[in-house]
Amino acid sequence: VQLQASGGGLAQPGGSLKLSCAASGTIFSGNTVAWYRQAPGKQRELVARITSVYSTLYADSVKGRFTISRDNAKKTVYMQMNSLKPEDTAVYYCNLLPGNYWGKGTQVTVSS
Repeated sequence: VQLQASGGGLAQPGGSLKLSCAASGTIFSGNTVAWYRQAPGKQRELVARITSVYSTLYADSVKGRFTISRDNAKKTVYMQMNSLKPEDTAVYYCNLLPGNYWGKGTQVTVSS
């Protein structure tokens, strides 16, 4: 299984970015996929998760601002990030279960 995260970059406070996590080597439709992030000097934390039946879960810090979605035909999970804040700056990783597979991270920087 391989996961390829993309879509990171530099955004201004209040701006938006959309992350993508493309999977290969798995059927995908039966997997739970999550986004985690890790800021410098901090532990990796769960940001959002979507199950095979499209049930979603969000960290309190991103509720109402981030939206996770999936396209099983493309084997891709997305995370739309709106109203970005400087504290959203981190490396974002996607994770696939079962199996606990991780992709390489994508850097998100929110700064004016």
